[in-house]
Amino acid sequence: MIERLLGNRLALAGAFVLCALLGASLFAAIQALVPGLGARGQGEYAMREWVLAHPEVLLESVERYNQKQSASADKAQAEAVAAAEKTLPAERPKLEAPYAGAWAGNPKGDVTLVAFMDYACGYCRASLPAIEELLKRDPNVKVVYREYPVLGPDSLVAARWALAAAEQDKFRAFHDALFATDGPSAANIEAAAQKAGLDMARAKQVAESKAVEGEIVTNHKFGQKLAMTGTPSWVVGGKLLYGMRDYAGLAAAVAEARKGK
Repeated sequence: MIERLLGNRLALAGAFVLCALLGASLFAAIQALVPGLGARGQGEYAMREWVLAHPEVLLESVERYNQKQSASADKAQAEAVAAAEKTLPAERPKLEAPYAGAWAGNPKGDVTLVAFMDYACGYCRASLPAIEELLKRDPNVKVVYREYPVLGPDSLVAARWALAAAEQDKFRAFHDALFATDGPSAANIEAAAQKAGLDMARAKQVAESKAVEGEIVTNHKFGQKLAMTGTPSWVVGGKLLYGMRDYAGLAAAVAEARKGK
């Protein structure tokens, strides 16, 4: 009961804040609802009493406002995704071409799954078992990993080292070792590099190279073109997917792409 009352009071407080922000327009709306309210200067007390007697009106207005904002955001996102998918045919050859050894599966697979990931992303880590299962169960799939560091400086450093590992054909070993840690700290990146068996001096040089920097810049440009707002994000055939996926979700996307061939 206490929680419910507290929740109602907080909601009502929020509604009054909204009321203050809306100002004259809200008064005009309530004035139309309440006969005889009169001019603003004369009717403020009456309006206050009416609102206190009918708080559900403010709560309903807040709810409708939130619904309208959410619907508007959903529509904008849907339009952005539709526009992004129109650009995919031209972008796919570049998207599906991996950087050095940053890929897995069948190099001649009939469907390529492109995964945009960040080593600090928990949803990316949670998606790894789905990718592994897909690779085990579908011998005609190729997975291309694109480094997409968006969660801070440590993510960027990790992405650079992952691409350096790809140069040594040890991408997967580094990738799996780093995701097995609690995040891309300097210590964890070094430990993952050691576990993957990297030539550390060479990897450090490559990680700081213009080629690696250019690859990350290119991936961010892809992300902008393809309406990616976070990780993981996926490209499967001519379709875009966003967020964590389980095996069934990835397998269904691959099957759909295969039908479209």
